[in-house]
Amino acid sequence: MLSSSTVRPNQAQLDDLLLRVLPEQGQWSDEDYLWLTDHTNQLIEITDGFLEVLPVPTDEHQTLLLFLYGILLERLRSSGGKVLVAPLRLRVRERKFREPDLLVLLDSKDPRRSNRYWTGADLVVEILSPDKPSRDLIEKRSDYAEAGIPEYWIVDPERETILLLGLKEGKYQDVALVGRDGKLESPLLVGLEVSVANLFDAE
Repeated sequence: MLSSSTVRPNQAQLDDLLLRVLPEQGQWSDEDYLWLTDHTNQLIEITDGFLEVLPVPTDEHQTLLLFLYGILLERLRSSGGKVLVAPLRLRVRERKFREPDLLVLLDSKDPRRSNRYWTGADLVVEILSPDKPSRDLIEKRSDYAEAGIPEYWIVDPERETILLLGLKEGKYQDVALVGRDGKLESPLLVGLEVSVANLFDAE
C-alpha cells in the first residue's frame, strides 16, 4: 500500500511545479490574469504583464467605501445607473487591469459593463492606500485617464480630504480638493453632494 507521502506531493514540490507552470513577472497575458483572479479572492492588478498584489482592506477602508457606495447607489437608482465595489476588474487596455474601490456607469445597460470585467466607467473612486500612495495618486491617475474615465475621486483618510479630478484632453485636471468643512459636488452627477465630515465620521 502506498503511503500518503508517496501519493501526495509535498509543498516544496508543489511550489516548484507552480513556478515552472505559471508565467514569470512581465509575461502574464490577459487570459492568464483573468484565470488567476477567477480563482482567488485576493485583489490583484496587472500592468504590462506584471502582477501587483494589493493590500487587504482595513475596517476604516471598508467603512469609507460603503458610505460612498450608499450615497452613489441612492443617486443612481432613480436614474438607471450602476455602482459596484471591488473586487471587480476594469480593463484599461490589453495587459492592464485595475480594480477600483468603486466603479460607476451612468447607464446600467452600458455595453462597457460585462459579467467578467468592465471595459470602462464614467466614475471611479479610490481610497488612498497607506502602503503606496503613489499607486492611487500617480499610477492610477494615469491609467484611468488612459481608459477615458471622465471623473476620478481620491479619498485620503489621513488628511480627511477628497480630491476630485476631471478628464480634459486626455489628462486629469484637479477640479476640487475638499476637506472636512466642505461638500464634494460632482460635475458628472449633477445635484450630488457628499459631506466630507459625514464621510470621515461614519462608523
